Amino acid sequence: MSNNNTFVGSKIKGIRESKNLSIEEVAESSGLSTEQIMSIENGQNMPSLGPLIKIARALGIRLGTIMDDNEALGPVVCRAEEREQQSSISFSNGSTDARKHMEYHPLAQQKAGRHMEPFVIDINPEESPNFQLSAHEGEEFIYVMQGEVEIVYGKETYNLKEGDSIFYDSIVKHHVHGAPGKSAKILAVVYIPF
Repeated sequence: MSNNNTFVGSKIKGIRESKNLSIEEVAESSGLSTEQIMSIENGQNMPSLGPLIKIARALGIRLGTIMDDNEALGPVVCRAEEREQQSSISFSNGSTDARKHMEYHPLAQQKAGRHMEPFVIDINPEESPNFQLSAHEGEEFIYVMQGEVEIVYGKETYNLKEGDSIFYDSIVKHHVHGAPGKSAKILAVVYIPF
């Protein structure tokens, strides 16, 4: 997992440097701290999607550009057995101890020019999640494949079980996590206008 954190961090650093932007400039444009950007670039911390989207915006790129290895122009097929063998990307839940509560398995890494980011996400159980709500441009669709999840959306909390789904505007502060003490597997599609 640290390899993926290092890959994403070094990709952000490379893009930032190629655009002759300082860490301070990216921090100011994204609204993140310089310390947070440095820890991401050094592969020490992988935040939730919200901060990554803000960094992508500050760099003037799609979110997928940060996570892609290869790019294909035609359709991309992701076979189940290949997805299980691919490395996943772990994100912290925004808590101060930066525990990893989600593992993202990208489903379209090679697709060039996409505006949707589809993932299968494994959510690890937490007894008392300590999280911070985040917001970003776009929309999200979540379908619960296994287990049970809670989605805090604004002032509401939605409890979803296997087979349930939710579609929401990402501009409203939100957080996705397993129901207390429960693990889950979800299909998530994040749309980010560019």
